[in-house]
Amino acid sequence: MTATEHASVCTLDCPDTCSLTVTVDDGRITKVRGSAALDYTAGVICNKVAHHTAEFVHGKRRILHPLRRTGPRGSAEFTRITWEEALDEIHQRVTAVVDRWGPQAVAPLNYAGPHGMLAGDSMSLRFFHRLGASQLFRRALCGGVRSEAWLATYGAAPGIGPEAAAAAQLNIVWGNNATVTNLHLVRQLRTAKRAGGRLVVVDPLRNKIAEQADLHLALQPGTDVVLGFALAVELERLGAHDHAFIAEHVSGYAEYMARARAWTVEAAAETCGVPASAIRTLAGWMAKANPLVMAPGNGLERGRNGGSGVRAAIALPALLGKLDARNGIVLGAGHVFPRTPARLTRPDLLPAGTRTLNILDIGRHLERDDIAPPLRALFIYNHNPAVVHPDQNRIRRGLLREDVFTVGIEVTMTESMGFCDIILPAASQFEYHDLYGAYGQHHLQRAAPVIAPLGESLPNTEIFRRLAARFGFDEPCFRTSDQDLMDEALDVDSPRLHGVRPSEMAAGEALRMTTPDGRPLVLFDTVMPATPSGRVELVSDVMAQRWGADARVPSFRPAATRHPLVLISPASDARVSSTLLGAGGDPGEASPLLMHPHDAASRGLEGVDEVRVFNDLGEVILPLRITDAVPRGVVSSEKGAWLATSRTGQTTSALVSADARADLSEGACYNDTRVEVAAA
Repeated sequence: MTATEHASVCTLDCPDTCSLTVTVDDGRITKVRGSAALDYTAGVICNKVAHHTAEFVHGKRRILHPLRRTGPRGSAEFTRITWEEALDEIHQRVTAVVDRWGPQAVAPLNYAGPHGMLAGDSMSLRFFHRLGASQLFRRALCGGVRSEAWLATYGAAPGIGPEAAAAAQLNIVWGNNATVTNLHLVRQLRTAKRAGGRLVVVDPLRNKIAEQADLHLALQPGTDVVLGFALAVELERLGAHDHAFIAEHVSGYAEYMARARAWTVEAAAETCGVPASAIRTLAGWMAKANPLVMAPGNGLERGRNGGSGVRAAIALPALLGKLDARNGIVLGAGHVFPRTPARLTRPDLLPAGTRTLNILDIGRHLERDDIAPPLRALFIYNHNPAVVHPDQNRIRRGLLREDVFTVGIEVTMTESMGFCDIILPAASQFEYHDLYGAYGQHHLQRAAPVIAPLGESLPNTEIFRRLAARFGFDEPCFRTSDQDLMDEALDVDSPRLHGVRPSEMAAGEALRMTTPDGRPLVLFDTVMPATPSGRVELVSDVMAQRWGADARVPSFRPAATRHPLVLISPASDARVSSTLLGAGGDPGEASPLLMHPHDAASRGLEGVDEVRVFNDLGEVILPLRITDAVPRGVVSSEKGAWLATSRTGQTTSALVSADARADLSEGACYNDTRVEVAAA
């Protein structure tokens, strides 16, 4: 047959949300490349999507039919059943749980998965709301800390678009492994450098973007807030604070600076592990640069002081008065989209008083039965908890319980599916209609199917429609079509949509969210802070109410030191766990552990090929690479590996405490993990 080309959108967890061109031949995806539909991504996509999509969609791990477990839990031994049999068994066993324990003994266990507005959580939450199941606070796993820090400071308003980086005299990339996770920002950074602009990278790891920087501050993990304070103090000494802007637009300045002044440049340098001269150099460049653009990443949030670190970083442009059409912070992009979540997910269906569980606590709840009612039925979808959850061994012990009925809804046979009693086959993102915003740029896109659903797989929306029907939920909202769900996901009357109904957007087009006259949505140009005061809030009573009195003002909490090394786990350019397998799925494909020569020598590890990385929670076997790309006291190994890559059947997530929490959003501390290393 003749190959055809189709427009699509990348759904992976990445701020760029690239537009795609997918080549299909005889019902099979044969090639994926970038398209020009979204001018920001400009036809460039990452290696993961370009080289591994076809295997993900059509490979041997694809789930094509409903399955029932026949072997021991965790064995991944299943037999094929019909959809009717699967729905009947789910209804029977979940109903038995509800009859004995009540509906809150049932819970979803899901995260972001495909980032479409429909597949992510639409009909699924309607189902769980109507059932009265326990609610799940998902954002603690990732993204919640950064989002809360932004809301504390600027409210639900967008920062500047990433395109602004191309014209900046100074770009600051902070905790952002941009060449892997923010690929198209890098193009803007290179444009700026060619025009004479400077690039500063703040990151413990000398990653690829740091290698291109004019200045790299390789600070110790968890000390970003100290660096932010010291920069604020040094900028004050330089006379660079814009007091007119502060008087008109900033709240909490005096109290914030009183906290910051405890950190001189010299004290910060010692705590952060960076030269005092580097801090002074950065402050001097910030004072003079116009435009200045800051692009923080997720790495910044994943530690005990994550919220404070983000807040201290994003306060700096406000202190300088550098927030306008050309100066700003590349954050808060999700706030440009006029979402209507209550219409989409129908929380009005939820019984009053239904509890909400932190996703990080699910392993403990399963293992210990420490809540009433206990969890006795789970639905795992858009998520691979057995691999990515902190305290990986605990969540796996919990998933092994035979008395917890577990339903999996998935595209491929991930490790977590092996713990399920019933598996329902989900369609891939190339097999259904969906709507895509972004969290790193300001364009809305719609995707249409490029192939028919394979086997008996179905979109998430249809799966939960069928579940709702089998449970007897006959409200009209459970019969809403995907086209209508698109229009319920956004405010169709918002001027940001320029009269375009989401369901009528053409696949292969990108609609930028702007003012009615076409101007970009930018703080202190076309939008203002959406905080309670309408000002930039360096001190936040809202955060104190949500997360405790200590969250009112950013602060520094020293690290616990039971183990001498801190492990960080940056993203990989080869894989996104088993969501999209590139390298990392077979034994021996684990990412190496990077260790500073001094740390290796003090442990006698010169010439050692493999090491044990361990703490009280687990042990991982990794290849060793001795390098000064990490500072002393820090080790690094890329996240996303499958369990099979280590002889212990564990990944670095096994070493991360699920009980250690960031200062906002009760967030996970992946980059604040204490370990020891020895020869394997």
